[in-house]
Amino acid sequence: MCTYTILRIYFSLLGKNHIILLLFIVLSTACQSEKETKSLTSPNILFIAVDDLRPELGVYGNQTVKSPNIDKLADEGSHFTRHYVQVPTCGASRYSLMTGMRPRKRIHVDNKAFYEETSQQPERERPESFVHHLKRNGYNTVGIGKISHSVDGLVYKYEEQPTKIKEMPHSWNRFIFNPGKWKTGWNAFFAYANGENRQSLKGQVKPYESADISDDGYPDGLILKSALDELKRLKEEEKPFFLGVGFFKPHLPFNAPKKYWDFYYRDSISIAPDPNIPTGVNPISVGKMGEFYNYKLSDEKPTLKQTVSDEYARKLIHGYYASISYIDNLIGKLIRELKSLDLDGNTMVILWGDHGWHLGNDRKWGKHTLFERSLKSALIIKLPGKQNKNKEINSIVETVDIYPTLMEFCSITPPYKLDGESLLKHMNSVNTNKKNIAYSYWKDGISIRTEKYRLTKFFRKEEPKIELYDHLLDSEENNNIAFVNKKLIDSLMPTLMKSIPKFYQVAN
Repeated sequence: MCTYTILRIYFSLLGKNHIILLLFIVLSTACQSEKETKSLTSPNILFIAVDDLRPELGVYGNQTVKSPNIDKLADEGSHFTRHYVQVPTCGASRYSLMTGMRPRKRIHVDNKAFYEETSQQPERERPESFVHHLKRNGYNTVGIGKISHSVDGLVYKYEEQPTKIKEMPHSWNRFIFNPGKWKTGWNAFFAYANGENRQSLKGQVKPYESADISDDGYPDGLILKSALDELKRLKEEEKPFFLGVGFFKPHLPFNAPKKYWDFYYRDSISIAPDPNIPTGVNPISVGKMGEFYNYKLSDEKPTLKQTVSDEYARKLIHGYYASISYIDNLIGKLIRELKSLDLDGNTMVILWGDHGWHLGNDRKWGKHTLFERSLKSALIIKLPGKQNKNKEINSIVETVDIYPTLMEFCSITPPYKLDGESLLKHMNSVNTNKKNIAYSYWKDGISIRTEKYRLTKFFRKEEPKIELYDHLLDSEENNNIAFVNKKLIDSLMPTLMKSIPKFYQVAN
């Protein structure tokens, strides 16, 4: 029997006053239902960016690193075991994140991507970022710390005074950064506990520090404080919100309060299982370590001809792990505040690492390569409530997939055709159409990761220009097998060429 028929019968049995009362109840229920529907279709978003975070966490199988808070977030949500960034450098990786697009121009593989593509540009019909698009669709958008490339959202060089030029001028309702005693954003990014920084000390610093200070003794602690204050403020503002929180560590220098260093026994820390340059590879593929060399008081100086001692490798990895544990504790406080404010029931939480990092792998200390270590990073997404059905997702996904994921979950139409695909299907369904391919770019090369292989093609004069790794047999990418697999390369190359930018074609 339909609802309409039931109501007619019910009305015939009631008097006028009862009918009015019933209508009031029905209308109230409808209004409440509409309110709940609106709430569900306009979720809040807490986006956490962690600089240089490769998937070196407990939830990803590392038995040494202490990351209980991030592990808990992953247990409540979904973690992607094979997430790859588009570009293995901070600014360009974040530009792909914000635009949902793979590189189209040479500048899109450079840290200056935001400076040239969005800063000082007029507002156009096409939004400059997904944050801009959320803002246009009624979201209150707040940024704290390193979300784009600059740590305070402003355009200026490391040793200059901050300008008023914004990296993403149309995206934020407000952008916040407290540099504390370091006075500027970039000084804070390379901060030491005594108030100095890499620039002020002219590089005469070590690439690590263990200071006996509180969490607030380094800038990341100040980022957390601002984030906690903003959560309280956003709760009172009657709009859905996007809150972006960008933590610095474990980016160099590996500086963290001493209590996090004390989490570890250095002798128990494993060093890289693949400390040598892969066979059949030109050393130019590994690249330089200019970022590491900016710390001139380093105990040892690694080169492509000589790796550091095992003892120093453990010290550096110790610093990296201590930095992760420091950020993990801050993230735990942030998530607990989200819950204490009763915001978690309607807030999607995303934790994203902007790229990986070589911890002595392939004889390198740094990023900026097209190897797995540099391109693979952490990605964890927790949907509100208990909506995540799949906890561990092994499909190959990309950073450009985050933009369409946000749009689908927030019921917002994307403003243009995005390169990525929504990840909601992976989190909510057992059977999905797996894309299982990721594209990455760096300087003069493009790389694809498939279910079994990594194929990389370089547009350079140095040979070899093709690298191929079989991940079922060689997960550390120690042996380039391109020389003996021409047919396999020929079968994979059309897929690689599908997403090759014009500037590579010109170079070829």
